[in-house]
Amino acid sequence: MRRLTAPRPATLALVLTLLLAAGMAAVTLLPLPPGAANLPGSDKTHHIVGFALLALPMATAQPRAMLWLGPLLAAYGGAIELVQPFVGRAREWADWLADAAGVGLGTLAGLAVRRVWRP
Repeated sequence: MRRLTAPRPATLALVLTLLLAAGMAAVTLLPLPPGAANLPGSDKTHHIVGFALLALPMATAQPRAMLWLGPLLAAYGGAIELVQPFVGRAREWADWLADAAGVGLGTLAGLAVRRVWRP
């Protein structure tokens, strides 16, 4: 019988990132629910925080992966902006810039977390 081993932190981080990306697609490509405009914070803040959280797991567990994943996540934000007009949402280049800033901030936060806590 084969012994089960715990998954590596990088594997867990990748799975978490993929789940967050799927959630991000659902939240950004579905019609806005009633009352969504009443959420605290600005739209740009939501973009920054969302993409920072998207970058954080891999930046913490596998910082070198951010060399390819960071641009990919920024491109993902751009792709979402390009698709949004087809699902009744607005396309804004400022949203994409906020997404890219969030990726950068999430990467920096992940590096800081890794420096303090090494898996």
